[in-house]
Amino acid sequence: MPRTRTPLPEPPPTPFERGYAMPAEWELHYATWLSWPHEQTDWPGKFPTIPWAFAEIVRHLARVERVYLLVENRAAESKVRTILKKSGADLAAVDFFRVPTDRGWMRDSGPIAVVNARGQIAYTHWRFNGWAKYSNHKKDAVAAAQVNKTLNHHLLQPTHKSRRIVLEGGSIDVNGRGSLLTTEECLLSKTQERNPGFTREDYAEVFRNYLGATQTLWLRNGIAGDDTHGHVDDLARFVNPTTLVTVVEQDKSDANYAPLQENLALLRGMKDPAGKSFRIETIPMPAPIYFDNQRLPASYANFYIANKLVIVPTFNDPNDRVALNALANLFPDREVAGVACRDLVLGLGTLHCMTQQQPASK
Repeated sequence: MPRTRTPLPEPPPTPFERGYAMPAEWELHYATWLSWPHEQTDWPGKFPTIPWAFAEIVRHLARVERVYLLVENRAAESKVRTILKKSGADLAAVDFFRVPTDRGWMRDSGPIAVVNARGQIAYTHWRFNGWAKYSNHKKDAVAAAQVNKTLNHHLLQPTHKSRRIVLEGGSIDVNGRGSLLTTEECLLSKTQERNPGFTREDYAEVFRNYLGATQTLWLRNGIAGDDTHGHVDDLARFVNPTTLVTVVEQDKSDANYAPLQENLALLRGMKDPAGKSFRIETIPMPAPIYFDNQRLPASYANFYIANKLVIVPTFNDPNDRVALNALANLFPDREVAGVACRDLVLGLGTLHCMTQQQPASK
């Protein structure tokens, strides 16, 4: 008598199949995630200035949305409250979470929120491995889950081929209409390799399943001095569903000139899922910034889009004004404010690297 085979169970529906997708950064936020800086080795020789520079970020954001602020413990919270009060930040708009971190660059270790058609929020909690470079990342890797014990959002742990996926928020940018931008240097290089053996097709499937991105657009290399090995948020960003802005270098002798020209050409050849070309705008790079003979990843592309506001890193450079004016034209419905980042960039990141948006439920 022939044996009947038991049919394999159907795989559960993906978040995308359940209607979840990552909104664009310019869509309405409920809050911004931040983590108070405390790792002094990230800013060697300059750390005393960093809390005050960070307080300026909180001051700006607390005017337009809530701030979810991670601090080490009760004593740290007390000190942070004093600094924020002296800096003029609206403490009523700040929610403190006593959750220890290693470094706390929330763009990369914080949750990437997705929203479904009913307006329900879920957190995609990707594996964080310290940019495949630093060993002290275990607190950062679980910080989002610790905070979520209070917030109680649905937590998704992205997997592919039976393993958890490493992904940092700074390595991607989305337009909320199905397109996602990233770089080969970050996700496909053998240097600081996040997911060994992954191909473009693997990433495209992951981005579709968990972020609702039906199209993955690939640039080549990031900027000089980038410790993450090619994060796109120092390079090129969506500013609306059909427009991207990218940094360019005018000095042909600079290390950034050729890679940025190559990326500009790639952007100009890209089309959206309907086959329509994107509008491409450019902003300059600041003059190279060095500290103790180390080139730092200073870039105006590391801006952050908040409710009614865009905060832009500035570097005491003549191109500060050029970049601010260009971004003001691209965001006519938002205030565009510069935040001094010449000290902050010693930590190898600035405003976008420090922040992670939480969209408002619809």
